[in-house]
Amino acid sequence: MTTQHPHSHNKNKHKIHSSTVGLYVRPFRPMTSDQNNIERTTWDASKTSINGLLNKATATNIRNIIPELLSENLIRGRGLFCIKSQMASPDLTQVFAEMVSVVNRFFPDIGLLLLKTIILKLRRAYERNDKPQLLDAFKFLAHLVNQQVAHEIIALELLVFLLENPSNDSIEDAVGFLKECGSLLSDVAPKALNIVFNSLRAILVEGELDKRVRFLIEDCFCLWRAKFQGADPHFTESEKRYEELKKQILGEEECKTEDVSNEESEEEEMLIEDETETNLINLRRLIYLTVMSSLNSEQAGHKLLQIKLDPGQEIEVSKMILQCCAQERTCVRDYGLLAQRLCMVKRVYRESFRSCFVEQYRSGHRLETNSLRNVAKFFGHLLGTDALSWDILGYVKLTEEDTNSSSRIFIKIIFQKLVEILGIYVLNERRSDPAMQDCFEDSIFPKDEQKNTRVSIKNFTCIGLGGLTENMRDYLKNGDKDYAGQRTKKMRRH
Repeated sequence: MTTQHPHSHNKNKHKIHSSTVGLYVRPFRPMTSDQNNIERTTWDASKTSINGLLNKATATNIRNIIPELLSENLIRGRGLFCIKSQMASPDLTQVFAEMVSVVNRFFPDIGLLLLKTIILKLRRAYERNDKPQLLDAFKFLAHLVNQQVAHEIIALELLVFLLENPSNDSIEDAVGFLKECGSLLSDVAPKALNIVFNSLRAILVEGELDKRVRFLIEDCFCLWRAKFQGADPHFTESEKRYEELKKQILGEEECKTEDVSNEESEEEEMLIEDETETNLINLRRLIYLTVMSSLNSEQAGHKLLQIKLDPGQEIEVSKMILQCCAQERTCVRDYGLLAQRLCMVKRVYRESFRSCFVEQYRSGHRLETNSLRNVAKFFGHLLGTDALSWDILGYVKLTEEDTNSSSRIFIKIIFQKLVEILGIYVLNERRSDPAMQDCFEDSIFPKDEQKNTRVSIKNFTCIGLGGLTENMRDYLKNGDKDYAGQRTKKMRRH
């Protein structure tokens, strides 16, 4: 019987490992199934087919290309649609836009994806100062607006952006964009387009521009006066070609039904506009563009006062100015100056901004902190300049039950703005005015109950305006003495 060495097992194990050091280990390779090969082959075939159809599309054969294109799986190949072909052949932008309009009718998600991709390319080209790609993206977007794939408000916002900080390049881009889609904008948004051309006129008069850019602006004005005739030389042919294409895709009966429904809709046009608030939306859009395209508050006020409003629509002007102020990163003084001018010129705006104050104070908890600060400074400016009467502060109830954190911030910012405008001495005089006591004592500086008085004193002391609470402190002292005297009399009677 032999005995095994205690370390003999470990030695054998070491020998086994050393014997496998020189072996070749085959690298791992994932197995590809037949299904993956089929999907890859199908994708390549679809990509080749879609690109081939887009590359051979022209104004003459688009009638035959679109049915073949719709037979492909565009949902799978939505990322291949039109972008590269348009960039390679910008002269055929109108043709590609027509193809997009047809596809967008059946697959709106593809149209939305294409529009987002164009805007992304436009932004990148603008940041990189890539002039060729930027012009191609502008042209494609303009024709998508003409085909009503993109909403006209996108075009108007783009023009406002280009003319906000005008330069020779941005004005040239804006003029080129207007030449492409100005005809449609003059039909669907004529007032907004007038504002754009007013901005161009101001830039032409006041801006320091190259002669070439000045000539471009003047040519654009001539085209505008001619109602953009000649912007689309093949407009009639394109409309006829699209009608024939629509009949092939939709069929004769559906097209006739659509025509009948269009006639009926024209008869009920006023009813539809009232139900969808189309006029109100257009008015808000006009107000927004007027404010944002103005150089200063005086120009904005002058333009707003020239807008013909129906009775009661002044409140929309006030709300839009307030919304513009709320969306800024910091409070812009021009909005307060604009509202001040409107209140001074027309009394109806005082009532409308008064209603806005009540609404904003009640719904202040819905605003973000930055927007709440902007709105409070806005109304503080109107109160400090006497554009609004101070009796609107009577709506504010500074008690624990009637306030929350948002409303207390609102009150704090208003009074800090008043101190900034008037100074603490003048503000204290206003606060002590006997004519305002009935308003203040029932709201911000209450004297109905000692608990409410203490809450008001605490709030104003915390924001560094304890000097406004001297009268309330005297009231508390006298009230405590009266209360102690009455209690002593009752005890003596007993």
